[in-house]
Amino acid sequence: MNLRFLDTFVWVARLGSFRLTAEKLSTTQAAISSRIAVLESELGVQLFLRDSRGVSLTAEGHRVLGYAERMLATQRELHEALGHGQTLEGRLRIGVMDTVIHSWLDQLIAAVTQSYPAIELELTADTALNLAEQLARGQLDLIFQTDLLRAEGIRNLHLASYPVRWLVASDSHLARPYANLAELAGERLITFSRHSRPHQDILGLLQREGIAEPRVCCINSVAAIIKLMGEGFGIGALPPALVIEELARGSLMPLPLAGPPPFDVQASWHGGAGLALSEAVVALSQTVVADWCTRLGPERALPVLV
Repeated sequence: MNLRFLDTFVWVARLGSFRLTAEKLSTTQAAISSRIAVLESELGVQLFLRDSRGVSLTAEGHRVLGYAERMLATQRELHEALGHGQTLEGRLRIGVMDTVIHSWLDQLIAAVTQSYPAIELELTADTALNLAEQLARGQLDLIFQTDLLRAEGIRNLHLASYPVRWLVASDSHLARPYANLAELAGERLITFSRHSRPHQDILGLLQREGIAEPRVCCINSVAAIIKLMGEGFGIGALPPALVIEELARGSLMPLPLAGPPPFDVQASWHGGAGLALSEAVVALSQTVVADWCTRLGPERALPVLV
């Protein structure tokens, strides 16, 4: 039995699409269809049901999937036991939210390039909600975002938490004492994109204080939030880890009020046999993020120790 055809079968089962599998394996949709047809002929069963929405496993396909994943895992273990494990290579599609771009992404890319030079990284920047949808549809292999994703075949790892503070431009009219959160909420507040985890956390915090209609401005760009804060447009809710230089030179300052809940960063990826690229980069990200948090200090970033 051709193990490459089994690997193709596993990817079609994961992604639910011949087209997405062809993109993932850098081949044509016709080649994917041919491999599945050969496998179905050899096994004597139909593996997929095809309709306008894509493909789904038949009952026989579900049974075959478990065996296929174990066979691929056994192949990998055999190579490793013989001391000539396969070099990690191929394309890994990573999705990142803007916060990661402004913190440790460059260090992760450097670490991947040094440790696994044969891996080709394809990066997508988007909001956490959009990244989660693209991961579910199989358009991304690994994402770094804010939420724990609960879906079949998806694994999660909590990498770090960033404390969040209320921040203002030091020379603006907003840089003044506030008696409480209600007084603060009388000004315009700037946070991340609408319906994101930080946005929901801020709304929840304000609602618990009885503040029903705050003026919240949602921005999906960290650079834009920092610029607007610097121009005195509003009070930002942002991790100090993202504005280290601005705080150091005094152009931004934190307000002495308790901030919103911490900003979490999760790694989420498709788990299973044949996904060594994702697993390797997730392991590297743990080390990179832990080192980054240690350099910043606990008041700015807290690594999750596992």
